Amino acid sequence: MCESRTPCGSGRAPSRLATTTDARRWVIHLPVTAADLMRARILARTAARVLIRFSTRVEPGGVTVSAEDQQDVRHWVFYDRLLPEGRGRCVLAVDHTSRCRPRPPR
Repeated sequence: MCESRTPCGSGRAPSRLATTTDARRWVIHLPVTAADLMRARILARTAARVLIRFSTRVEPGGVTVSAEDQQDVRHWVFYDRLLPEGRGRCVLAVDHTSRCRPRPPR
């Protein structure tokens, strides 16, 4: 869905740009394709782990993947379970079988 005043992909800038004082949070949607769900999850995990090194605003626990023609059906990439005793969240893949591990400190 395109929320600007011009159609998505029109090549024209919207008539009013959001300023840095805008209190809303904005989410980046970056379509990257993979051959299947397993490869999509691997690629998404890798991208999230690389991006988190550059910005504290990256939230790996929110990373999902979907089939190109079913983007409303999302599959989680990270387990992201809240760990006991305030140790953070699990950083392992959603389908892991080992004990959860916390994210290392930045």
